[in-house]
Amino acid sequence: MTNYRRSDIAGASYFFTVNLSDRSQSLLTEHVAALRSAFQHVRERHPFIVDAIAVLPDHLHTIWTLPEGMAIFHCAGA
Repeated sequence: MTNYRRSDIAGASYFFTVNLSDRSQSLLTEHVAALRSAFQHVRERHPFIVDAIAVLPDHLHTIWTLPEGMAIFHCAGA
């Protein structure tokens, strides 16, 4: 079983990468309007700041900062 290390610092910034399961696709750039809409939908319910984002055809890199007083564990189960 994998033992992930997770930070629970309230108001912290997090870097992560998300990629498509089929890396030969270019869905993220082909449907960037839908991706933007999904981000907006989630941010309305779970406020966070997008400090930086790089959208490539098959994956994206992003840095998010959570609001003061909110840690990643509070967001994960919500």
